[in-house]
Amino acid sequence: MRIVVVGSGGVGGYFGAKLARAGEEVTFVARGAHLQAMRETGLLIRSDVEGKWRVPVHAVETLDGEAPADIVLLCVKSYDTDAAAALLRPVVGPHTGILSLQNGVDNEDKLGRAFAPAQVMGGVSYVFSNIAAPGIIAHHQLGRVVFGEMNGGVLARTQALADACARAAIPAELSTDIRKTLWEKYVFLVAMAGTTALTRLPIHFTRQVPEMKRLWRRQLDELLLLADAAEVGLDDGVAGRCEALLASLAPGNYSSLYHDLVQGRRMELDALHGHAVRLGEHYAIPTPTLFAVYAALLAYQEGTPALPA
Repeated sequence: MRIVVVGSGGVGGYFGAKLARAGEEVTFVARGAHLQAMRETGLLIRSDVEGKWRVPVHAVETLDGEAPADIVLLCVKSYDTDAAAALLRPVVGPHTGILSLQNGVDNEDKLGRAFAPAQVMGGVSYVFSNIAAPGIIAHHQLGRVVFGEMNGGVLARTQALADACARAAIPAELSTDIRKTLWEKYVFLVAMAGTTALTRLPIHFTRQVPEMKRLWRRQLDELLLLADAAEVGLDDGVAGRCEALLASLAPGNYSSLYHDLVQGRRMELDALHGHAVRLGEHYAIPTPTLFAVYAALLAYQEGTPALPA
C-alpha cells in the first residue's frame, strides 16, 4: 500500500516504521531536526518490547508533488488537525482513506468538513511511545490499533490496511462501531492523562495512592455520564475494562499530556478535558472533577506560562 504518515512522532513514527520495515510504501511528513535525522539515518526504534532496530525512510516536509495515497495516517496533535488537513490535500485522491489516530473524539468531524465524509476513517492506538531524540522513537509498552469506517462498513481499503498491519506485525482490529471505540479510549485517556499531568507522577501512584485513584475514578465516572448523554452506546463493562487497563500498565508510564506539560510544549488539554467540560455544559451534566483538572492545567495549555515580575 501507499501510506502517508502525517505526524511522525511517537504514534506515527512507531507504526509507520513497522509498516515501512514490512515493505509498504510509506512517506513520513516531519519537520526540523527530526526530519533531517530521518533523511540522513532513517528511523531508529528503541523498544523495551522488541529491541532496537532501524529502517530507512522517505521523509518530506510538504506533500507537494507526491503521488496520491491509498491511506493517510493522521497522527498529529488534535490542535493541528485543521492545519494537517490542508497539508495533506495533494495526496488525497478520490479513493484515499484518511485514518485519524489522534486523541479526542471530534477530529473525525473536523476532517469530514475538510474532505468528503466518506473518506474519513476513525481509529485509536494503544501504545506508549515518544520521540526520544531526532530520528529516534522510544517504544515502552503496547502497540495495537483499532480502526474502521465511520459508517460501520468494511471497504476494500479497510481490509487492505488490516492486511498490511498483519504483515507488519501490528496487532489490528476492525471495528464496525468506531465511534464507540473512540469514546471507550477517550474516557480512559482523559482520566489517566489528567491524573498523571496534574500530579506529575506516573501510573504507579495512581494505583497506589487511594486519593489519586479516587481522582482518576471520579473523572472516569463523569466521562461515562457524558457518553450516556451523547448516546454513544458504551456497555456496562467499560469501567471494569478501564480498571483492568490501568492495572496492566507499566508503573513508570505517563501520559503524553504529562510529557508535553513538563517539557513546556503546547498540550492537547482542550481536546481532552476542555471538550468534556463543554459537553457537560451542553447536556447540563455537572463535571466538577474534570473542570478542576482543566482549570488547574489551563494556564499551561500553550506552554509553560511566564510568571509576572
